[in-house]
Amino acid sequence: MAKQVINIGTTANDGTGDPLRSAFDKVNDNFTELYSDDAGDVNSIVAGTAISVSSATGNVTVTNSSPNATHTGDVTGSAALTIASNAVTTAKILNDNVTHDKLENRYTAAVTVSTLTGAYSLDWSAGAVFVMSGSLTGAIEFDFTNFKAGQTIDIYNLTGSQTITFDSDAGTSETFNKCGAVDYAGGSTNLIQVQCVDDSANAVFNYAVSAYVSDATPS
Repeated sequence: MAKQVINIGTTANDGTGDPLRSAFDKVNDNFTELYSDDAGDVNSIVAGTAISVSSATGNVTVTNSSPNATHTGDVTGSAALTIASNAVTTAKILNDNVTHDKLENRYTAAVTVSTLTGAYSLDWSAGAVFVMSGSLTGAIEFDFTNFKAGQTIDIYNLTGSQTITFDSDAGTSETFNKCGAVDYAGGSTNLIQVQCVDDSANAVFNYAVSAYVSDATPS
């Protein structure tokens, strides 16, 4: 129904306006449509069986409990939309859209190691590069935790004529395989690269040692 406008005449009491009963009849019709429309607007939400509303009038909460997304909040949408974990698949991600910043710390972060003697728990989930803060002051043991098969870490800026050993929290045993014939040189600055090739209870690691100097001219 279109809005019904009450004719109030051109000037006061000029006799051209609606009679009182007719005027309030229009008022009643307008209110009836408004009340009917208000309830109808809420009840007319149709989006499948996953949509529900808490009430037909007043403060209304709309809940979407579909398997791919959930949203619970008022009808203004102030609540956050939660996407179901099984809805985020490789097909939903455009090629070349997972940036470096979106990768977890184990592939991107640098961790400063201030422990220069004794045992140091080296958490592979915390970073990809572990930078020694200074020269070793005594023998040190790097105890590996949270390692993943295929992950490689760098232990960088490693110097000091001290003994270095590796260990891990593998459930049964760990094997460390040295690649190449280069030994750790305490009088030089070293980079040790360690790759986890098996993260099971019988963990396996391969590692290589490289002594380096600052040089901007590769040859």
